[in-house]
Amino acid sequence: MQEQKLYEYAVIRLVPKPEREEFFNVGLILFSKRAKYIAVKIHLCEEKFRAIHSKLDYDDVKKHLESFVSIAKGEKSAGSIAQLEIPERFRWLTAVKSSIIQTSRPHPGSSLDLDKTFERLFEELVL
Repeated sequence: MQEQKLYEYAVIRLVPKPEREEFFNVGLILFSKRAKYIAVKIHLCEEKFRAIHSKLDYDDVKKHLESFVSIAKGEKSAGSIAQLEIPERFRWLTAVKSSIIQTSRPHPGSSLDLDKTFERLFEELVL
């Protein structure tokens, strides 16, 4: 019998003008300490991006979003944060920030299949 795995997830948001507190969802990060699992996926719609904020550089923002994936995966090229243990990486990625890339507060859940749960949440919350 498969065991339920506790997890936390946060939505990655693009906040083009933080002073206006407007945002749109561009990614998801899901983490399970017991399962030693972390997953991040980004989807930045260029048309939506340009409609909301034409002065930001799309490629620059996309590069910064892709660093979330590199850090989560623990890639050496992503620097010292990426070398931390999975729970520390998740906490760093979901820490409160005042930049244009922010995350929601973490939300808990449980799942028999973390990959399926991740894909379902990504589709519901980002796409």
